[in-house]
Parts: sequence; C-alpha cells; structure tokens
Amino acid sequence: MEDAYDSAIILSNEKETSSEKNFVNHAEIAWQEMRKNWVGDPSKRTSELPMEPVISFNATYEEMLLNNHTPFHKPIPLAEMVDFLVDYWHGDCLFD
Repeated sequence: MEDAYDSAIILSNEKETSSEKNFVNHAEIAWQEMRKNWVGDPSKRTSELPMEPVISFNATYEEMLLNNHTPFHKPIPLAEMVDFLVDYWHGDCLFD
C-alpha cells in the first residue's frame, strides 16, 4: 500500500515539474510585443548625429518661459528641456 502511495506522490511531483517547465507567461509576451511596437526595433534604428541644441547655452528661465509669448522657433527635444530646467532649479537650490 505504501508503495502505491509513494508512486502517486512521485507521479504528482513529475506532473508539477513538467507543468512548470511548460509555463508560458502570455501577459509578458503581449507586453513585450506592445513595447516593441512603441519603442521600435533597435536593429532598424539609424545612428543619427547629435542635433545642435535648440536652447542657447546662455538662455535664462525668464527668456525661455516667462517673457516669451511666441512659440519657439523649432521644437525643443524633451531631454534638452529637462536638462535646462534641472540646471535652472539646481542654480536656485530648488532641486536636490
């Protein structure tokens, strides 16, 4: 009787092990596909030369945002604007 019980436990453990090996995370696969659609395929990216900055190195916060009611002459990349604002905030001790 004990042998049959041990055999059942071994079979049960083998089934658990085989089902663990066959687990497929469908949510992760879907997420990876959506991410690839959003960011694009890195192998198809061209190596672009860095753009000349849109914001002048001596631009002030007031010139950029407070006194200017006209649109910028060309779009400012997000990374460049973030760098500008962080530098400004550091200078005024507004950002640690």
